[in-house]
Amino acid sequence: QRGPACESRGIMASKGEGAGAAAADTKTPADFLKSIKGRHVEVKLNSGCDYKGVLACLDGYMNIAMEQTEEFVDGQLKNKYGDCFIRGNNVLYIHAKNSA
Repeated sequence: QRGPACESRGIMASKGEGAGAAAADTKTPADFLKSIKGRHVEVKLNSGCDYKGVLACLDGYMNIAMEQTEEFVDGQLKNKYGDCFIRGNNVLYIHAKNSA
């Protein structure tokens, strides 16, 4: 059913209008997280610190294991770690570096 508010925003709520095509192109956050495993990432923490390295694995709580990790505070390299584990509740965002 379509209402005036939906029509004014261009939202189509009727069945079958392109639903299959839109669903095929839609990526969920879980799809993104699966796709970046093994890639170089930057993880920004709530505290403002950045960690850059290779994403080894993560879980549904956003707990992150990284390899070849570098810790940056105020943009300056502070430490290098072989392996690093970050508890998910500290994560502000994860940014995947472009493959070059």
